Amino acid sequence: MLQFSKYQGLGNDFVLLEGRGGQLPLTITEPDPVWVRRLCDRRFGIGGDGLILALPPQHGEELRMRIFNADGSEAEMCGNGIRCLARFLADSDGDQPGRTWRTETMAGVIVPELCDDGQIRVDMGQPFLEPEDVPTTLSKGRSGLPQGEIELESSTLQLAAVGMGNPHVVVPVQDLKAIPFDAWGSALEVNPLFPAKTNVHFLEVIDQHTLEIRVWERGAGPTLACGTGACATLVAATLLGLSESEATVKLSGGPLEISWPDRKGSVFMTGPAVAVFDGVLNPELLPETRQEQPTSAAAGGQTMPSTAAAATQSTQNSKSLNCANDCKDTCQKPDHCLRDEAQARVQEFLSSTSLDAMLNLAGDSLEERTLSRLNRDDKP
Repeated sequence: MLQFSKYQGLGNDFVLLEGRGGQLPLTITEPDPVWVRRLCDRRFGIGGDGLILALPPQHGEELRMRIFNADGSEAEMCGNGIRCLARFLADSDGDQPGRTWRTETMAGVIVPELCDDGQIRVDMGQPFLEPEDVPTTLSKGRSGLPQGEIELESSTLQLAAVGMGNPHVVVPVQDLKAIPFDAWGSALEVNPLFPAKTNVHFLEVIDQHTLEIRVWERGAGPTLACGTGACATLVAATLLGLSESEATVKLSGGPLEISWPDRKGSVFMTGPAVAVFDGVLNPELLPETRQEQPTSAAAGGQTMPSTAAAATQSTQNSKSLNCANDCKDTCQKPDHCLRDEAQARVQEFLSSTSLDAMLNLAGDSLEERTLSRLNRDDKP
C-alpha cells in the first residue's frame, strides 16, 4: 500500500510521497509522465498541480526534492511546493519552529524554515539575471534584466525575464482584469524567446509595497499561486523601479511576503502551507510494477516493512549501508545484498497478510497522523 498526503500553498496543491528512507521504487522516483498526469487528474486521480517526492540526498544535504508538473514534466523548483514539502516534513517528524531543511533541488540547495506562526520562510537563493541562465534569448537591458517586447493580438507587451532556478517572464499591465489572460499566457509559455518554455506572470502595480499578479505556470496553465513567480516578480519590479525591495505580492490564492534585501544576495519568501488530507492509493492508480515493491505503514506498534527499514534491521551489528546512496552504480555487497533481504521480508509479509489487514494498518497509520496534526494545531 502506498500512502500519500495532499498539501496546498495558497491554492497551489500537490500530492506528496515520502521516500527519504529510499523505500520508493524506480517506477515512482523516475515516474512515467503518463502516470503523473493520471495521478494529478482532478477527475480520475487524486488531483493536483503537481507531484512532489521527498527523497534521499545525493550531495550530502538533508534530503532531495523532485517535483513534477501536472502534465508530467519535471520542474527545477517550486516555491509553493517547497513550502508544502517543509510543512509535510514538520507534520511527519513533529518538528518545532526554527527547524530548517537543507533541500537539494534541480535549482540548487533551497532552505525552508518553520516559523513561530506556522508559516514557512524560504531562502530562495539568488535570482538569475543573465539571459543564458534564465534561459531566454532576450537581451540584457539597462535595468540589469533580460528585456524586450513582443506583439500579441495587436498589443505590444513589455517583457522582463528572471530565473529563480526555473524560468519566468514578468509582463507589466495596467489592469489585470482587462487582459486576455489565457491567450497571452499560453502563447508566452511556449514562445521561442524561452527555449525551456517559461512561467508567465502578468503584473499590476498597486503601490511601491504591493504588487498583484496572475499566474500562468509552465506545464500546468492557470494556477492560484506561484512562489518562485512571486519572487521573480519582486526582483523584476525592483530593478524596473516599480517597487521597493520588500513587498506583498497578491496572488489569486492569497498573499506572499517577498523581500530582496541585498541585490547580490538571496530572495526570501514567507507564506502558508496547509495539509488537506492523507490517503492510500488504490492499486489501480499505482505504476504497473508497484505491487511488488515495499512500502510502510505503522499502526499500534506494527510496521509494514519497507526496503529501508528491513535493510536497517539486517545491519544492526554491522556497518550501516544506505542502498539508495551507496549502491546507485553497483551493489556494494553482492553476496549479502541488503535490498534482496529486505525484498524477501516484504514478499513474506505480502504473502502472509490479507488485503483487508493491510488496509487496516494503513488506515490506522493515517488516523494517527491526522490526530497528531490536529493536536498540534490545538496547542496555544
